[in-house]
Formats: sequence, structure tokens, C-alpha cells
Amino acid sequence: MEWNFQSAQEIVAALRAGDVTSMELTEDAIARIEREDKVINAICVPTFDRARAAAQRADQARARGEDRPLLGVPVTVKESYDVAGLPTTWGMPQHANYVPTEDAVQVSRLEAAGAVILGKTNVPVMLRDIQSFNEIYGTTNNPWDHDRTSGGSSGGSAAALACGFGALSIGSDLAGSLRTPAHFCGIYAHKPTLGLAPTRGMVAPSAPALPVDLDLAVVGPMARTARDLTLLLDVMAGPDPLTHGLAYDLALPPARHDRLADFRVLVLEEHPLIPTGSAVRAGVNRVAAALVEEGARVERHSPLLPDPAEAATLYMQLMLSNAAAGLPLEVYRELQIRAAALSAGDGSLDAARLRGMVLSHRDWVAANNGRELHRHGWRQLFAEFDAVVCPITPTPAYPHNHDGGLEDRRIDIDGVEYPYFDQLVWAGMATMPGLPATAVPAGRSPEGLPVGVQLIGPMFEDRTPLRLAELLEEKIGGFQAP
Repeated sequence: MEWNFQSAQEIVAALRAGDVTSMELTEDAIARIEREDKVINAICVPTFDRARAAAQRADQARARGEDRPLLGVPVTVKESYDVAGLPTTWGMPQHANYVPTEDAVQVSRLEAAGAVILGKTNVPVMLRDIQSFNEIYGTTNNPWDHDRTSGGSSGGSAAALACGFGALSIGSDLAGSLRTPAHFCGIYAHKPTLGLAPTRGMVAPSAPALPVDLDLAVVGPMARTARDLTLLLDVMAGPDPLTHGLAYDLALPPARHDRLADFRVLVLEEHPLIPTGSAVRAGVNRVAAALVEEGARVERHSPLLPDPAEAATLYMQLMLSNAAAGLPLEVYRELQIRAAALSAGDGSLDAARLRGMVLSHRDWVAANNGRELHRHGWRQLFAEFDAVVCPITPTPAYPHNHDGGLEDRRIDIDGVEYPYFDQLVWAGMATMPGLPATAVPAGRSPEGLPVGVQLIGPMFEDRTPLRLAELLEEKIGGFQAP
């Protein structure tokens, strides 16, 4: 039996039935990584001896009659999560030797659920890119085309899953960092509702692992099937015991519907601030056609949709105000001078980003109030619809581009160049209001590259886009091995 591409659910069933042992699965996965990862470079910190020991413990626990959600299942973890005794660098050369002494809360949850951690997966520097490369660990290649990016910042995790290195992975998402690599590599990922899964210990070195409620950023599951996302989210979700005590329980409501025919879906393929490439447009329309064919109610426009251009501006301001908070004072002063020189009428996203980096608290409160108005708009929209289908980025995976700073790069959309950062507007559509969004495969580009779309759902109703993802997987197919 070839186990490397089986779903976590299939693996759990086989382990329970005694058809395979965790040790066999783990040795299988290690052999595959040693054979295949030289050209992909997804696993930047292998932990094979630890994995073998964990697999042995899992098999012993099962022999004693124990059962846990992921008991004996091989998984990977994004490099940005603290794992006691292993380096956490976030790709920063000055922190190449930083080794935390305690596990991130999500690593603890994985291990408590019985998972076997095969290693840590590669990231961009400071997690701030839509590609995954750094001076310490090098570049992660796309399994479909090694000359292209696997995405970022959870690019190592997406590439690992596409290559069959473990059944599950955990990543994080502020600017599409779960969804974009999933889209580029042909896998599934879920950006949970803001605050649903605690982030403690998913922290840049050498900061302490505090139970901070991050603004915009979340941690979430990645997998090769939609159902596996739910399996892993159930392990990850629920408040941090440091802030909420152990008795607190968070029960997510069930999915709104169980058949495609019952879903009410708003399909978006155009954004006012950036064009959608033809390959991604085709993916959106493939999903829309499948929904129509099954009898779902599909609309292409709604006056209830909060203004996407205003949403993108708010998103850039909120995100960059956060990112710039730790800048050295002299850099911050220089940014203030540049922002003051902008013309009042400059409504570009470049201007929004620059203004965001130097927002006063007064202006941040105004932006945050704008976000609350958008959340109110989304609540009204989700009284009429169950999900929104839209792009994740405007293009499939593009060739590696490590030139200059992010602000100097361009992205090619069907032959026309646009600012590199502007492709984040689609990711921001769910991130800015804190909504759950599930990335699903939606076919191939003419060059044979994976194309994904995101299913945005109502706040704290994560099970609705996750269930829609499962039903679409049955209808149009899902992950295929490269």
C-alpha cells in the first residue's frame, strides 16, 4: 500500500484497523523525504529521530487501547512555530541559532492528539513574502514546476503536502500565507475565523511566547483533502488556557447546509484594484458552473458586498501599521517624512501602505471603526448568502523572483505588470474583517499549474465553507499528486 498520499482520515482508519503501524508510516515518509526533498527543499529542519520515537510511543499507546484524533499520523509544522529544542529562525540569519525551550500551543496540541512531527517547513524572511526563501535554508520550489515558487509564507508546508511528506501541516495566515501556497501547490488550507485558534508560540525570535490576540493574523490547518482540514481544525481550535482557563469550551455551529443544492453563493471574479488573470478566472468559473449544475443559488453581484476598494485600503493600513510597529525609530521617522509628502488625493495601495506604516493611534482607531462597519456589512451579506467564492491571488504560481525589496517587485498578470504587493487584495477580503476562508483546488492553468479559489464564510461559522469545500471536492475533484 502506498501511504504517502493517503488522507489523514484514511490513515487514522488504517491505524485503528491494524492495517499499518505508525512506525511503518513514519519510515515510509522519512524515506520519501530523503529521496524527493533534495529538489523541492520543503523540510528545512528534519526531526527524524524524534519522529521515530514518537511513532514508537504512538504504536505502544494504541496497543494499550488508547485512541486520539491523530494518534500515529505523520505531520509537518511551519518553521515559525516554536518547538522546544529545535531552531526557530523565521528565516532571519541573525537568529540562525535561536532555540526556544517550550512548544507553541499548537505544537502541544498536535502532540497531545498523537501526531508524529516529521520536521519543520521552510518560510520567507520574517514570513513577509508570497514566496518561501531565506539565506539560512534556501529556496522552496513548487512541486509542479521547480522554477516557480511554492508560495508563502507557508510555502514549505504546501510543497511538503503536495509531495506526500506527511498527511497534514500547520501554517499561519496574515496576507494569504495559508491560502496562497495551497492555491499554488494544488492542496487545501483553511484560514480560521480571527481568534478561533490560539497563536501563542508562533512568534518571531527571540520574542517571548505570550498569549497575544494578534490583529488580522491567524494559525490554521493545511491538508490534501477538505475533510482533513476539519479534522485538524478540531485539534487546533479553542481558546488559550492561559487567557481563558481550562473550563472554557468553544462549540462551532454546524455547517448551514449538507448539499450543494441548498447553498446560496456569491461568486466574485473582478476586483476594482487589480485584474484577475485568465487562468484564475477560469478556476472561479469552474466552481461556479459546478454549483449551478447542482442547483445551488449562484449570484454574480450583490449590493450587500462591502466596498472591495475601501476594504483593500483598510486592510493595507491595518496590516502595515502592525508590521511597522517594531521598526527602528530612525526608519520610522523617514517613513513619516515620506508619508507627509504624499498628495491628499493619492488613493493608491502604495499610498495606503505608506500611510499605514505611520498611522497615529487616532487614525488607527478610525481604520478599526471602518473595519467594524465592514464586519456589519458582511453580517448582512451572510443573512442572504452562505459563502463567497473568489480568487486567492490573480495568477497561478509564478517564476522565482528574489529581486530587490517587495516594494520594488512587479507581478505579471496576462502580460501586464502590477505592483507585487497589490496581489494581496483578494487575501485581504477575508483577512481584514477576520472571516474564515477555505482554499480549494479548482483545476489547472493551460501550463498545467494548479489553480485554487477561496470560499469565504460567516464569522465563527468555519464549518460552512469547510463543508462546501468537501462537497465541491466530491463534485469537481480535489488534490492530485504532481
